[in-house]
Amino acid sequence: MFKKILIANRGEIACRVIKTAKRMGIRTVAVYSDADANALHARMADEAVHIGPSASAESYLRIDKIINACQSTGAEAVHPGYGFLSENAEFCEALDTAGIAFIGPGVKAITSMGDKITSKKLAQEAGVNTIPGYTDIINDGEHAVQIAKEIGYPVMLKASAGGGGKGMRVVWDDDECRDGFERAANEARSSFGDDRVFAEKFIEEPRHIEIQVLADKHGNTVFLGERECSIQRRHQKVIEEAPSPFLDEATRQAMGQQAIALAEAVDYCSAGTVEFIVDADKNFYFLEMNTRLQVEHPVTEYITGQDLVEHMIRVANNETLSITQDDVKLTGWAMESRVYAEDPFRNFLPSIGRLVKYQAPDESDTVRVDTGIEEGSEVSMFYDPMIAKLVTYGATREQAIAHMADALDAYYIRGVSHNISFLNALIMHPRFAEGRLTTNFIAEEYPDGFHASDVPQSDPLIPVAVAAVVHTVRERRTHQISGQTHRFEPAQRDEWVVVANKTQYPVCVSHNEQEYQIEHKGKVYKVHTTWQLGENVVEAEVNNVPVSIQLDPYRAGYKMFFRGSEIDLTILNPSTAALTTHMLEKQPPDLSKFLLSPMPGLLVRLSVQPGDEIKAGEELAVVEAMKMENSLRAEEDVVIAKVMAEQGDSLMVDQPILEFE
Repeated sequence: MFKKILIANRGEIACRVIKTAKRMGIRTVAVYSDADANALHARMADEAVHIGPSASAESYLRIDKIINACQSTGAEAVHPGYGFLSENAEFCEALDTAGIAFIGPGVKAITSMGDKITSKKLAQEAGVNTIPGYTDIINDGEHAVQIAKEIGYPVMLKASAGGGGKGMRVVWDDDECRDGFERAANEARSSFGDDRVFAEKFIEEPRHIEIQVLADKHGNTVFLGERECSIQRRHQKVIEEAPSPFLDEATRQAMGQQAIALAEAVDYCSAGTVEFIVDADKNFYFLEMNTRLQVEHPVTEYITGQDLVEHMIRVANNETLSITQDDVKLTGWAMESRVYAEDPFRNFLPSIGRLVKYQAPDESDTVRVDTGIEEGSEVSMFYDPMIAKLVTYGATREQAIAHMADALDAYYIRGVSHNISFLNALIMHPRFAEGRLTTNFIAEEYPDGFHASDVPQSDPLIPVAVAAVVHTVRERRTHQISGQTHRFEPAQRDEWVVVANKTQYPVCVSHNEQEYQIEHKGKVYKVHTTWQLGENVVEAEVNNVPVSIQLDPYRAGYKMFFRGSEIDLTILNPSTAALTTHMLEKQPPDLSKFLLSPMPGLLVRLSVQPGDEIKAGEELAVVEAMKMENSLRAEEDVVIAKVMAEQGDSLMVDQPILEFE
């Protein structure tokens, strides 16, 4: 077995690989850039090597620096994680030349599956179902329109070298096709240095279901069930689960056998994933093969009991697979939520900055947190804004969802915007609970964007009751300091009005030690908690049901986060509450005359100048963030009065770009 391996990656996946290597008794080497000098993965490893500036092109993507780090530390093998160099055939060849093992598949598999056009042709030859389409290169926008008409709208335009949702556009008519081709090609060129685009039929009501395969160098290949990855936004996976709530055993076996056939056709060895699009009638079509470890691999590990990273290391060490297909049993249900530094209330724009407060849920047999950050870590503009992968397990899908809801409620992050409220809202959605999923789920259920105040609560009085308890604890502390302890005898009843998102809830609170009883219009809530001042999460039992509610002081009251809702609360005495109904509301400033940058990013194109008359829907500017182009368009007819930024500027959130007359 290898004595020392290097992890050519960063963040949560580097930390995850280090954990398995340590359990196997293998020493680890981390690499880090300037931005990651104090990163968790660099401190977890036995050794750490600095490889360059913050930009990934000058550090994590530098093959020569990775090989130098291996040679200087004596690392015998490299685990690439995912992203960066994980599917780079040149990297694999360079390691082989240097006598360093690559913990992944061979060059043939990487090369043939790394190009979507080539991979589709190979899949057809291996007898794998494929989507109708045009597998040659599209020349330009007009050529794209011609091809789309032959296939029949809707059509998916896809970058040949693409991945992670970049360089993909669904088009429904000729105009969208011309514009979509340009956008897909530009994103592909920016992200992959390859602007080739092809087209295929867009499957309506699609599910994204993938098969995990595992193969060694001795001709043994197995599949480890499937993962449902249909909850996506802009082709980026948001929530994954295993198994799929949609597949029957016959379809699972058919997909698994086709995945094995494709893996064997390209001499695959290591862990890999074959992705399929599945329609409403369970017809499935090959999408792509990822020749690496997937972000969502933990859900497969939960339901199979297999450590995929360990298998990858052993296969790279030329060992035979320790399991056969008969050994693969799917037990229970697992779910993964991707926790990102992004603002769901601002169209999911990425957020950067320092995590000034960070408290992850406690890990257990049913909760797993894969992360590469800790309190004080910085989410940088240079890398993917993922904070963590939160994974939960249960005997049933319902239990896995319940554990996920509780874990999300307990996940406390401050300093950057994050998507936890959105994730909780998704898993609490009735349609999600029913398993009626498609890749259009988010677009269909949140067509006008996500608003936490719109999230339905099974019982909106639970946070109200907890807020009343929190306020009572604060009042008790205040009066103990002032010597007025007589106000808080066990029989004492306090009357408050809890104002939650502008709705008033009159309550009576009685208490004895950590036992509280809250009454509202005849309904009684018994709350038991040991919460103390200064704690950010209130762990309580409300009518014998455990809840976790996040709590922040906010203005003259509190902001609470529970089951996907963000709730502004103020607790008043009855007379003050009556007076507040006469208060005038402060109106926000009118910013409609300005085009503000919706995200931190680069102004890559300014499409107008002063005096231009712009029609609704026409492009004003393009801002690039996280290598994704975001076209900013006029919402109505306008005249440009002033240009307030220059092409090439780095923009901050809400920085003015244009002023309208």
